[in-house]
Amino acid sequence: MQFKHPEILYFLFLLVIPILVHLFQLRRFKTEYFTNVRFLKELSIQTRKSSKIKKWLLLATRLLLLACLIIAFAQPFFKAKDSQNSGNEMVIILDNSFSMQAKGNRGELLKRAVQELLENTPDNQLFSLVTNTETFWDTDIKSIQKDLQNLQYSATPFHLDFLLTKIDTKKHNTPKDIFIITDAVNSQSKSIEKLDENSPVYYWIPKAENKTNVSIEAVSISGQSETFYEIKVDVNGFGTIENDIPMSVFNGKNLVAKTVVKLKNNKKSVQFNLPKKDFHGYVSIEDNSLNYDNSYYFSISKPEKSNVIVIGENQKNNFLSRIYTSEEFNFTTTELSGLDYNAIEKQDAIVLNEIKDIPQALTTTLKAFYEKGGNVVLIPSAESSAQNVNSFLTNFSGIKFGSLQNQEKQITKIAFGHPLYQTVFEKKTDNFQYPKVSTAFSTSGNISPVLSYADQSFFLGSTTNKIGNLYIFSAPINKTNSNFQNSPLIVPTFYNMAQNNQKSGISAYTIGENQNLVLDVLLSKDEVVTIANKQSDFIPMQQILNNKIKLAFGDYPEQSGNFSVMKNKDVLKNISFNHARTESDLSLINDNLFDNFTSVTSVEAVFNDIHSTRTGNEVWKYFIIATLLFLLLELLIQKFVK
Repeated sequence: MQFKHPEILYFLFLLVIPILVHLFQLRRFKTEYFTNVRFLKELSIQTRKSSKIKKWLLLATRLLLLACLIIAFAQPFFKAKDSQNSGNEMVIILDNSFSMQAKGNRGELLKRAVQELLENTPDNQLFSLVTNTETFWDTDIKSIQKDLQNLQYSATPFHLDFLLTKIDTKKHNTPKDIFIITDAVNSQSKSIEKLDENSPVYYWIPKAENKTNVSIEAVSISGQSETFYEIKVDVNGFGTIENDIPMSVFNGKNLVAKTVVKLKNNKKSVQFNLPKKDFHGYVSIEDNSLNYDNSYYFSISKPEKSNVIVIGENQKNNFLSRIYTSEEFNFTTTELSGLDYNAIEKQDAIVLNEIKDIPQALTTTLKAFYEKGGNVVLIPSAESSAQNVNSFLTNFSGIKFGSLQNQEKQITKIAFGHPLYQTVFEKKTDNFQYPKVSTAFSTSGNISPVLSYADQSFFLGSTTNKIGNLYIFSAPINKTNSNFQNSPLIVPTFYNMAQNNQKSGISAYTIGENQNLVLDVLLSKDEVVTIANKQSDFIPMQQILNNKIKLAFGDYPEQSGNFSVMKNKDVLKNISFNHARTESDLSLINDNLFDNFTSVTSVEAVFNDIHSTRTGNEVWKYFIIATLLFLLLELLIQKFVK
C-alpha cells in the first residue's frame, strides 16, 4: 500500500496523548460503611473491574478511530498493474480502404467502427487518429465528430508499416498505446515489424458476414468492324456466386445495352457491340457486397487516322503500303536520302525498313520522337553492321545484336498476352503455320518477346517507356530471307504497331499508377490544361513537347469517373479513371497477423482495459468508513457498558 500524502502519517504520534491521559487519569473512590461488610467488599471489586474494562475499550476505540482518520487523510492506494504505461499517448489507426465497405452484422464495417468510436470514446480522452488518407493529431472525439461522420472510403490500400512510420515521425520517442481497427484484407506480415511488442497494442478486426464479391476488372476492344466496336468486359467473382449478375452499359446517362452474367469458375468475359463513334460512359453490375468495383468507366474517341512514315527502299516497302491503307492511315514512304526530318515529330509511327546504315542524326531525332510517345519499328538489313545497329539501340534499350547467322529458324512461339496481340486472337492456338527465316542476327539482353524462335530467342521483341514503343525484328523480313510477309500474322502485327492507342482505343486510366497521356495540342508558355467533370477538377503534371503535351496524373483524381481534358473551355479529349481492384477479394484476410497483441471486439473494451489496469485502487474511503464505525462503537460502549 502506498500513500499520496505520506507526511500526514506523522500525526500518528498524536495517538500517544489519549494513552497518557488514560494512564494518568486517577479516580479516588469514597468509602461508605455498612453493617454487612462482606457484601460491600464484593460490590466494590465488581465496580472496579467494570470500570477498567470500559476504559480500555474506549481507549482502543478512540485510538483506532484517530488512526483511521489520519490514514484516510494520507490517501492510501494500491499501485496499478500497468502503472509504467500510465503516461502513454493514445493513437488510433483506422482502416478506411474500400474493403471496409463490406457489411457485417451491424452494417458496413467502416461505418460501424466510426459509430463505436463516437459512442464509446470518453469525452476527455486525448488521442491521435490516423487513417489511410487523413490524420488528426492530439484531438478529442467531439472535435473530430463531423470529420469521422464524413470520412470517405479510400483507394489507398491499408499499409500498416507506412502509417506506423508516419506516427513515429510525428511522435518520435513518445510512449504510445496503439489501437488498430482493420479488416486485415491483404495485410502482410512485414507490416507489423515496426510494432513494439513491449508497448500496448490493441487490435479489432470487424468481420464481414458476406465475403462473396463480383468485380469488373477491365474493359477492352476485342475487335471492330466498319461500323461497330466489339467490347469485352472481364468480370471476376470471389467466393461462391450463385445468383445471376445484372450488367448494364451507359453512354453518359443513356442505357445502350443490358444483359445478365452467369459466372463460371468465377470468371467471365462479356461481349457488347457499340457503334463506332464517341463513347463516354461506363459499364456497371449489381451485387450485394463491395460497391467501388461495380462500375468501370471508359471512353472511346472517334478513330483518327494514324500518321506513318516508312523509311527504306521503295520496292521493299510495297507490302506495307497494302497494310497502311488510306482509309485508316496517313501513309508516307520515303528513301533515307529524301527524308524530311521535320515531318517525323508529326507522326505516330516510324518504320525503318532494312536501312543499311542508320545515321546519327536520324538516331537522335527518333530518340526524341520515342520519348514523346511515338512508335519506332526497326527491321534490320542483312547488310547492316552489328556495330551500327547497336549504336542505334543503345538510345532505346539494352538489346545488342551479334553476328548474322546463316541458319534457318522457325518462328514457333506467340506471346498471346502481349498488347500487340490482345485483340487479335480469341483463344490460343497450336495449329498454326509457322513462318521462318533463313538468316538472323544473334541477340543478347532483356526484351519483351512478341514472336520467338524455337530456341527461345526473339524474332520480334518490344520495349516501352509507357507512352512510346520500340519494336525490333532480329532478322530481315524481305521475301528472299523470310516468308513472314505471307503469314497471317503480318497484317495484325504491323497494323497494331502503327496504331497510336491514345488516338484509337479505350481511354481508361487506373488511379495511382501514374500513367501518361500525350496529346497533339499547342500551348503558350503560361497555358495549362485541366482535367474536369461536373463534380471535381484538377491540374495534372504537364510537359510541353513542341506541338504536343505530355500529361501525368499521379494519384488524381480522388474519385473514379468520366472526365475531359480541357484547354480553357474547349474539350481536347474525353478520358476515364478507375480505382485499382486491389481490395476486391474479401477472403484474403490475415487475421493471425496480430496474434502477439491484445484482441478486442469493441472500442469500449479498449478504454475499459486501459482504465482498469492503470488506475490505482484508492482505499482511503474504507478508512473513513472504519472511522465512522469506531465512532459508532464508542457511542455504544458509552451507553451499554456499565
